[in-house]
Amino acid sequence: MTVKHATRILIACGLLSALAACGSRKDLALKPGQQLPPAPYGRAVQPQPTELLRTPTLAIPERSVELRTRSEEREDDPFDLPPPEDK
Repeated sequence: MTVKHATRILIACGLLSALAACGSRKDLALKPGQQLPPAPYGRAVQPQPTELLRTPTLAIPERSVELRTRSEEREDDPFDLPPPEDK
């Protein structure tokens, strides 16, 4: 690879990273003439945009069990059966 080729690659990478970093930081809004999606089935009131962007609780569940912190002997599992034999 020549120095000229390496310089072009570095310039292209710099331009691409600068382009990727120039995103807009405004709140999301509808464009003129656009409408929100219809209200979900069974809901009388159409949700607001902030409600639509909020992550539902089921999407980020909390862990409800303790993780094992050390190795322990496993208990017998009555459902851990061998595969059936072919006849």
